[in-house]
Amino acid sequence: MLIIRSLAGSHAKLDNLSESDDTNVLRKALEAKSTIKDVGHAGTAMRFLTALLSTRPEEVVLTGSDRMKQRPIGPLVTALRQLGAQIEYMEKEGCPPLKISGENITGGNIDIEGGISSQFISALMMVGPLLEGGLRMNLTGSVVSSTYIMMTMNLMKQCGVGVSFDGRQIIVPRQPYSVDRFMVESDWSGASYWYQVAALLPGSGIALPKLAEESLQGDVVLVHLFELLGVESRFSEDGVTLYSDNIEIPGKVEYDFTGCPDLVQTCAVTLCALGVPFLFAGTQTLLVKETDRIAALRTELQKVGFVLDSDNSGEWISWDGTSCDPLKDPVIHTYHDHRMAMAFAPLAIPFGSIIIEDPMVVTKSYPGYWTDLEKAGFGIAPV
Repeated sequence: MLIIRSLAGSHAKLDNLSESDDTNVLRKALEAKSTIKDVGHAGTAMRFLTALLSTRPEEVVLTGSDRMKQRPIGPLVTALRQLGAQIEYMEKEGCPPLKISGENITGGNIDIEGGISSQFISALMMVGPLLEGGLRMNLTGSVVSSTYIMMTMNLMKQCGVGVSFDGRQIIVPRQPYSVDRFMVESDWSGASYWYQVAALLPGSGIALPKLAEESLQGDVVLVHLFELLGVESRFSEDGVTLYSDNIEIPGKVEYDFTGCPDLVQTCAVTLCALGVPFLFAGTQTLLVKETDRIAALRTELQKVGFVLDSDNSGEWISWDGTSCDPLKDPVIHTYHDHRMAMAFAPLAIPFGSIIIEDPMVVTKSYPGYWTDLEKAGFGIAPV
């Protein structure tokens, strides 16, 4: 919504904006007059700003952290170049930092790989209405994370742009945005850690505000996933309340996370702690997140006694119940990844305590996480 508001030239108020690092980094980058914009670890900001800045008549350097400089952005740059954008790689080919010389890029037809990050596709979609003739994108290969494409499309429609998406082709007409005061949904990904707490602590009742059952977010599938474990979601006008009076332990869980990859860590840790074997498919995008999340999960879960398996391409990750001796007082490394910290912290419930390294990585998406845990009765102390 910050990107769409900027593209619309609007100053409309956006209610319920997150105070996360990602939100603040993006807001600062949009407001700053500097010709060097540093987004740190914020991959979403990097991808969305690459497209937005390509439409602006100025030369800007877009950079980030050391990890960001390893994360691929080549397919997005290639697509923007096809539309006339002037973008140079300043260090490693295919990765940030980028020198973007804004031009009046034109619209047209482009082919783009559907198996890449949906953020590349969303970035192009959002600038599409500004382009002469609009934009027609043909998605080739397998399409991952289509739920995020749908979320972008529906937000654009709410702001006056009649996008269409049939699963293979996205058509964005040239059309002005119209942004009025807007209420931003709370984050279903952040809610996942409270579903996790509810599952690990039978008898819980946890109220989460401003979350709707008819959400645009693919991660609302949490309701179904944790229902399999006996966590009940009761919706009201204020949000959702979780109840875990009747926790169930299924024999095995198999699920395709193509549309909700940000839930993999939460679900994997939860099922291991409950002793439930699983096979997760659709996990290939986890290899290029804040860290290689599959490798991180396997390494850190082994520290606490669970031996996972996966394939080299990241297509699946599984646990068949194999255990090992846990380390004494293991320290969970977070790899600069907010979701590693938040997915592992609830292991304090079955293990009595857990030590999380670099705990403030949570500020990337959920800066109040530790405070909220304390409100719920957890003890939080520095080591």
